[in-house]
Amino acid sequence: MLEIRRLRLLLELERRGTMAAVARAVGASPSAVSQQLALLEEEVGVLLLEPVGRGVKLTARARALAEHARVILEQLEQAEVELAAEDEPVGTLKVASFQSVLSTLLPDALEHLAGIHPQLRVEVSHRDPEEALDRLLSHDFDLVLGEELPGFLQAKDAQIHEEDLVMDEIRLMLPRRGPLAKLPGELEALAEAPWVMDPPKTVSARWATAMCRSAGFEPDVRFDSPGPGLHLRLVEVGQAVAFVPDLLGRLGKPRARVFTLPERPKRRLFTGARRAAAARPGIVALRASLRWAADAPARGESSPL
Repeated sequence: MLEIRRLRLLLELERRGTMAAVARAVGASPSAVSQQLALLEEEVGVLLLEPVGRGVKLTARARALAEHARVILEQLEQAEVELAAEDEPVGTLKVASFQSVLSTLLPDALEHLAGIHPQLRVEVSHRDPEEALDRLLSHDFDLVLGEELPGFLQAKDAQIHEEDLVMDEIRLMLPRRGPLAKLPGELEALAEAPWVMDPPKTVSARWATAMCRSAGFEPDVRFDSPGPGLHLRLVEVGQAVAFVPDLLGRLGKPRARVFTLPERPKRRLFTGARRAAAARPGIVALRASLRWAADAPARGESSPL
């Protein structure tokens, strides 16, 4: 009988490409991962890995076994979900979210969820959406919150079940005080302005930079931080200009000037779960609470920027 844990390591190696990357993902040493995969080779009686330079690659038989392993693991998870389908959501749900949702939608959603399903424990970690989706497939998280920006559409993964949450308009925010208060609310006029953006490698920062370039200039990024609260404060005190999503209006009306951008760009916020686990009671319950929180403007309980 093949060990499920070893099959999962084989899948991780197929996904990540190196023993070191697999070891980081599963919290083990590369030598321990290598040892477990060597034992899997003994179990199946065929060569699974072959050396390539300083690393290894999967043989054709290993890739075939990885495909079977993917199906087996999905079916096992789906069986667990079906057995629990009629149960009250209990246990622990591990969630990954990025900063602007962590500080706006998620607190209200968790309060709503706790009032309906108090026995469900939710653990939340701050992660960039790209990293979170990758770790979802490694079973580090059960549900992730992601975003998709115009012109930066992500490749769909058949193993991930996505559910739309809200289309969130992105606007331009300028100070009301200080020298920057004199700037007009057109993107083309901000070539010399100091900007605050998310960290450089994030999709949101790449989108923001592309927007500035499309207006004919390279942005002068003085501050980079994943914290939307800092973005708002730097604009409010006259130190920067920024792109901000409507969702941040839930933190209160900013003491700044807010302008609509041409073509009114919107980011798509969504939740992602492994397809085999999407019907898990806890995931269904949290998704419902997130939708409830996202619908607050329709209930007159919050307003955009």
